Amino acid sequence: MPEKSPIEILKKEVLLQRKGTLPEQFERVWKLVRVLRSECPWDRKQTSESLAHLLLEESYELVDAIDRKDVSELKKELGDLFLHLCFQVMLCEENGTFSFEDVFDALCTKLISRHPHVFGEVTAETEQDVLKNWETLKMQEGRKSLLDGVPKAMSELLRAYRVQKKVSGVGFDWPNGESVLEKLVEELEELNHAGNREEQEEEFGDLLFTIVNYSRFLGTNPEDALRKATNKFMERFRKVETDVDASGRAWQDYSAEELDRLWNKAKQKNG
Repeated sequence: MPEKSPIEILKKEVLLQRKGTLPEQFERVWKLVRVLRSECPWDRKQTSESLAHLLLEESYELVDAIDRKDVSELKKELGDLFLHLCFQVMLCEENGTFSFEDVFDALCTKLISRHPHVFGEVTAETEQDVLKNWETLKMQEGRKSLLDGVPKAMSELLRAYRVQKKVSGVGFDWPNGESVLEKLVEELEELNHAGNREEQEEEFGDLLFTIVNYSRFLGTNPEDALRKATNKFMERFRKVETDVDASGRAWQDYSAEELDRLWNKAKQKNG
């Protein structure tokens, strides 16, 4: 009988192993990724770059499960995201760049060094103290600018929030929320007086940036707030759709006033 290949052995181990300790389950996932990379035509073609957008999609799906408080989906989406992380590490391992051991070692080293208030003698009584220490330590690690490391792939709403949080950590900030509100009124006025499309775009961007600033003083992440507002709108609009479909009338047959009444009805029902 011919000897089984290493991949065939891995496939059998993956299929046979069901439950186990955390290290054993991690090893099973790692073996599974290796099998897929070797045996699946689609997986064989992938690169770190080709999978990047899917990694973002999986992150969004995970956040959606969290928002919906869907525990069953949360478990699945965490698994999907972990699969992508494993795949990215495997691709780097194939290139001889680093291994999972290197990833875990770098993570532990970074977290320990950036938490001197936990593992050292530094005192940090508040969240703000922790953030200030965190940014100071980043600069000591060789960054040339406080803003280094802000990902360009972020949504611009979250990116603006991250930039503002970083500079506020070194004291470059508004004195209070009221001053930001005054700036917000000023930016809105400038938008109203903007001339051409280019000026309007610039002033609208300034307005959005200021709104993000104000969210910090409310203690609200603007990405979360906007996502919840969008979800709320979608839920109410679906109720309007249901009422329109049930009426047997076409959308174009409804006046703006009638649609507004359906909208208010949906608001009252859904809160």
